[in-house]
Amino acid sequence: MPTPTTTPHLDRRHFLQQSGLGLGGVALNWMLQRDLARASETPPLANPLAPKPPHFPARAKSVIFLMMNGGPSQIDTFDPKPALEKVDGKLFARENVKTAQVSGKRYFVRSPFRFYQHGECGMPVSELFQETATHVDKIAFLRSGYCDSDNHPAAVFQYNTGYPVQGNPSIGSWIVYGLGSENENLPSYVVLRDGKPFGGNTSWANGYLPALYQGLQFRAGKNPVLNLKGPAGISRNQQQQTLNLVQSLNRKHLQERAEFSDLSARIAAYELAFRMQQEIPVATDIQRETSATHQLYGLENDATKTFGTRCLLARRLVERGVRFVQVWSGGWDSHNNVLEGHKNAARSVDRPIAGLLTDLDQRGLLDETLVVWGGEFGRTADTTEAAFNKKQPGRDHNPKATLMWFAGGGVRAGSVLGATDEVGDRSVEQRHHLRDVHATLLQLLGLDQELLTYYHGGRYKRLTDNGGDVIQGLLA
Repeated sequence: MPTPTTTPHLDRRHFLQQSGLGLGGVALNWMLQRDLARASETPPLANPLAPKPPHFPARAKSVIFLMMNGGPSQIDTFDPKPALEKVDGKLFARENVKTAQVSGKRYFVRSPFRFYQHGECGMPVSELFQETATHVDKIAFLRSGYCDSDNHPAAVFQYNTGYPVQGNPSIGSWIVYGLGSENENLPSYVVLRDGKPFGGNTSWANGYLPALYQGLQFRAGKNPVLNLKGPAGISRNQQQQTLNLVQSLNRKHLQERAEFSDLSARIAAYELAFRMQQEIPVATDIQRETSATHQLYGLENDATKTFGTRCLLARRLVERGVRFVQVWSGGWDSHNNVLEGHKNAARSVDRPIAGLLTDLDQRGLLDETLVVWGGEFGRTADTTEAAFNKKQPGRDHNPKATLMWFAGGGVRAGSVLGATDEVGDRSVEQRHHLRDVHATLLQLLGLDQELLTYYHGGRYKRLTDNGGDVIQGLLA
């Protein structure tokens, strides 16, 4: 049995101090203290965000997680079901129904979208994703996923943390905790959200891990991070002098109270916020990109500009060593009129996703960047009676059949794993729970799920506490 990573126990007061800090607090110059420590022959404070070696050779260094919030329909995107044509409009009945809308009669509904084969692998893809389809030979599709909840917030929590309840670290937090950062001037975990996602900020929270590992939201506009600018009327030199004073007090405190091991984490968070003041404006300035790059991501088009900008930012961030970037897209919750709902949602993301894959590939970044696409659950093969009568059929929540795909970062390109039943309603072949997906992501990043632990609540906890098997069929 491998020995888990040990983490000192923190008392409640100091844990709360640490957790309340986050990345937006007062800045403290960790780099300066490191240099001063060398000069004074005093051992420097450890930086909790310093790069850490993986447990074994990694296939990927970073992750771009494309979160289709609301639940995209597998039947209408990447899992065609010709059998639905034969039963379209017929009464649908099944046992153990677990969906959001269970009352009234339900009717089978075929996909309103055509599918076409693409690439050397011959993968059928919906007309919704014509541009993403040009990259199918780079993609590994998982058609047989499933999860536990048909409720948006709970499913989003599980998708991001492994649990359908709040209070647990997100997968991005676990990855940064395990690997640290490759850029000490930028946060290791960035969230580019769309509106107000189901589940809210909890989806990228640090849970019981130190707050230093939580996701940091970047917002649109000139000031992507709130409360990051220095105080008005205070020069950077003056700010640094103040921080140096705080630095000396913290070092004295640490020397006298060595058991307060969270202090180095606090110092690193202060330093990071300070250094981000200069680095983030550069990293997020997409005007430094060429017009050809803007066109590649669809920034000249109103329908694709918003999501395209987020995808371009994601590339710029991983290019600079950011470990985990989550890009959100809303509008996929199509209970009624899946035709228009999914058409509009897909229109906003298809070109930017294709542009992202092209850009990463051309820059030599795709091999070391794992791109993940999916939503919190799939959709049903049927529609409600109300939507059927209005001739605007939609699809209900479906945790029993979810689809995800992966590109780059060591996955088996041009492959399809698993299958749903003949109408796409249930995963039936090579079924894999979301926990397996999490275990696989850790594997690709060189992290052993058994070794990646944190001591909390009297025991060592991990991302896959409830189980999780690496999906070998997804690995190259």
